[in-house]
Amino acid sequence: MFRKKRKISDISSGTDASSSRRQSLKSKIKIFSVRSGLDLPLLFITLLLLVIGLIMLFSASYPNAYYFRHGDSYYFIRNQAIWAILGIASMIAVSYVDYHYLHKLAVPILVVSFIMLCVVLVMPVVNGVHRWISLGPLSFQPSEVTKFAIVLSFAHFISLNIHRMKTFKYGVLPYAILLAGTAFLLFLEPHISCLIIVVLLAGGMLYIGGIKLRWFGIVLLLALAAVAYVVLFTDKLTYANGRVKGWLDPFSPECGADTWQTRQGLYAIGSGGLLGLGLGKSRQKYLYIPEPYNDFIFSVVCEELGFIRAFLILVLFALLVWRGIIISMKAKDRFGTLLGIGLTAQVGIQVILNIFVVTNTMPNTGISLPFFSYGGTSLVMLLAQIGIILSISRTSKLEKI
Repeated sequence: MFRKKRKISDISSGTDASSSRRQSLKSKIKIFSVRSGLDLPLLFITLLLLVIGLIMLFSASYPNAYYFRHGDSYYFIRNQAIWAILGIASMIAVSYVDYHYLHKLAVPILVVSFIMLCVVLVMPVVNGVHRWISLGPLSFQPSEVTKFAIVLSFAHFISLNIHRMKTFKYGVLPYAILLAGTAFLLFLEPHISCLIIVVLLAGGMLYIGGIKLRWFGIVLLLALAAVAYVVLFTDKLTYANGRVKGWLDPFSPECGADTWQTRQGLYAIGSGGLLGLGLGKSRQKYLYIPEPYNDFIFSVVCEELGFIRAFLILVLFALLVWRGIIISMKAKDRFGTLLGIGLTAQVGIQVILNIFVVTNTMPNTGISLPFFSYGGTSLVMLLAQIGIILSISRTSKLEKI
């Protein structure tokens, strides 16, 4: 009788052990399971925006690709799809890396970004500016690395000096030096749109870090003085005068070619109406809007999908920003909070500024739309940064869905 009970107990314990091993195996196989800690809503929103962006990029780009790329209508979408695959792989890989390792990389990445901003100034001029470094058939914009470097370095230094941020020595001076040097190099390119984004990101992170508000007023006065000096005593921003004049009256006959892109973009938005002309049926993309697959791709989105669907895309961007901020606010340390909010804010700022430019709410400054505009460097960097936010989500104190 005793032996029989012993066997039953052995069988029961063996069954429990086997079941435990199966459950452990299942948890290992499910890479994106709840146990992994990965925030699925952020991941799904990102992938959905990426898919919609690729579809709209193909629709907006194939006329230009056919006419200017030797009849290859798939030129832009093929390249972007390759970069998208690399970006997704980078996002997933980075999401498994403990974001605290970025503490060690903050200064090296900042130094590399400064070096690249210097190197790009000796590169050949393209469309009147120095913005690309070419390596054989490949080219990339150092400014995309600069945005990340500023967010990472500010998060690193602020988190280390969080209790001394109200002092001038630790809360103002080092960040002012970093920001001034970066802004000066971006101004020399010139890349005013990136300069605006970097300043807004830096200012937002310093505010969250606890800097005294009076320093913002002083910095604003110094910035206005610098802009006034450049406008009055140099010719570096003479090209911007035409853009400001065209912004005030884009349909003026005096503006001519300066506002051609803005006018055609507004025509596209207006002709789309509420429901749009239909996917692939845009008229303005047929060589009316210059490079419709880039900064003004949202005008093609409005023309083909209409106001309602375009608004839903903006809602998706808003959800992505909201989810990124929620994850960041629930991070287990100050570094994760600052880093996550900075990277999330970059997406939100670029979307807002791009929509403002396309709708002529602000002068045309050439700001790309995340996940939609053509550009391999921007897309890979953006997805890798989403991977960092996903890494933060693995240890954040929020309920996983």
